[in-house]
Amino acid sequence: MSQSTESTTESNPFTKPGFIIAAALVVALIAAAVVIFLLPKGQGNAQPAPAESSSAATAEPSASAVSGKSVCGLPASAETALGKAPASKWELVGTMAAPTDPKVGPGKTDDQGIRSCFAHSPQGALYAAVNLWALGSDPSKERAIANQLAAKGPGRDAGMKASPTAAPPTNVKVQIAGFNVSYTANQAVVELAFKADTGALASVPTTLLWQDGDWKGVVADNGAPLEEPRQIRDLSGFIPWSGA
Repeated sequence: MSQSTESTTESNPFTKPGFIIAAALVVALIAAAVVIFLLPKGQGNAQPAPAESSSAATAEPSASAVSGKSVCGLPASAETALGKAPASKWELVGTMAAPTDPKVGPGKTDDQGIRSCFAHSPQGALYAAVNLWALGSDPSKERAIANQLAAKGPGRDAGMKASPTAAPPTNVKVQIAGFNVSYTANQAVVELAFKADTGALASVPTTLLWQDGDWKGVVADNGAPLEEPRQIRDLSGFIPWSGA
């Protein structure tokens, strides 16, 4: 039996007051996506409640943002749009395929497996967003993700102080299916379409800031996601792109 929009909203943990994301972004978004994928058809189309604004999103650009230099020396680009799917090599990160390119990133992978340093370009922002999500499919990396890949600001601080959380147990696997990129020199919004192995589709915008020579994920001041995943019927309006 279909639930009403109101009851669905009430049962969604991301709409409850005081909900804080331990990973500052990714693990909770993956968990939310899984919830969306498991909902009966027609229950995931409600508009999410407005998130609290993030002061990180309006922070002054760093010196590396102005210069466009990547922290690991990857070249910047004057392009402001990405109109077609890039040819990419894909690697399994956690349970999700993520793109990699020596000229785009990731330019660094540390001993914890955290992938960082992406080119200052629309393609670099796209790769950063997908790698961020892929890393989030491994809950053991949540604290390192928050520490290294979240944009500086109250949201990151809130996430770092919160107790670790875990995604709900599920056998559902999620992969990238398409994208759209809205880009300026210091900020990018990468809307990704995801496809579950059940066939269900969902999308969510991921906001990134160019900070300290890399793309960083933005969260609201309380540590919650700026946007929640929503069900979509098909890939209309997205550029199809996948590695699995």
